[in-house]
Amino acid sequence: MTSRTSVPSLSIVIPVYNEPEWIGRSVGALRTALGNAGWDAEIIVVDDGSTDATPARLAELDVTVVSQPNSGRFAARFAGIQRATGELVLLVDSRVLLGADSLVYLRDQLAEHPERRVWNGHVEADNPDNPYGAFMSGLVAVGWRRYMADPKLTSFTAEDFDLYPKGTGLFLAPRDLLEKAATSFSSLYDDVRLASDDTRMLRHIAEQGPIFLSPGFHGLYHSRDSLEKFTRHAYFRGSTFVDGYLDSPGPVRNAAFGAAAVSAVTFGLLLRRPKLALALVGAGSAAAGVVVRRCGGSPRQAFAVARLLPLFASCFGAGVVRGLVLALRKRWGK
Repeated sequence: MTSRTSVPSLSIVIPVYNEPEWIGRSVGALRTALGNAGWDAEIIVVDDGSTDATPARLAELDVTVVSQPNSGRFAARFAGIQRATGELVLLVDSRVLLGADSLVYLRDQLAEHPERRVWNGHVEADNPDNPYGAFMSGLVAVGWRRYMADPKLTSFTAEDFDLYPKGTGLFLAPRDLLEKAATSFSSLYDDVRLASDDTRMLRHIAEQGPIFLSPGFHGLYHSRDSLEKFTRHAYFRGSTFVDGYLDSPGPVRNAAFGAAAVSAVTFGLLLRRPKLALALVGAGSAAAGVVVRRCGGSPRQAFAVARLLPLFASCFGAGVVRGLVLALRKRWGK
């Protein structure tokens, strides 16, 4: 058993917006993991201008609450980081349920390998029967197949940054490093609510040293569970993608903008030769499902990708267009 004195002090930061049900479950999972690890920590929840029952729910949870006008997840996380007092800060999304044994694993890793101080969580969708969660899991199986095909302890740096899953939905790093990373860049947009909440910050951290990744430090993500939420999220992610990758060359940017170009051509073809366009869309979606299976995805994930890819691509592409327009407006001062 690792002694508590050898474990760095910890602050946990959770941004939340209109999630009265899930914030309670997220905090509950954190407390279970903390108890199992014998690790004391302050839990800071940043309420990003919620308009529902979230503030009332937070009042019941015995956590430190920071309230701010709706400013987006990036601003909410930064506000929590600035409030934190722990040597290490664990960033957790309000829809992520931390694994009960995750902090035991992390505690032991930090005690045995103190140089391993930056960790990205291994996150999977919590409901494989949810087609929208299965779709996102299918994309992950393809995009980050190097890790997902055989999850095990590994690390990555800026050189192979785009080849591994990453995000601030479950991420641990020293507080001072997170503060420097959050201030190392500015959004391409005037509206900070659409700013990328992780990509460039994590890229800065990866430039300083390795980010470790292991299924031992894991969590479950509650995916969007309705068509409306799925399409709105895809549109939002298209815009944040531009903010995170427009000035960061690499395979992810190339693939995404290539896909956006294909979508634009397909839309033009749809107006002129709709039957041919629909046939090509169907063939492309079916091929995407096959790729998911070959990359280790489940049959359910492959089916979800084949079924939902045209809708996702349309919404994501529209978000990309919005992001490009917003970036140009800021650059031109309009």
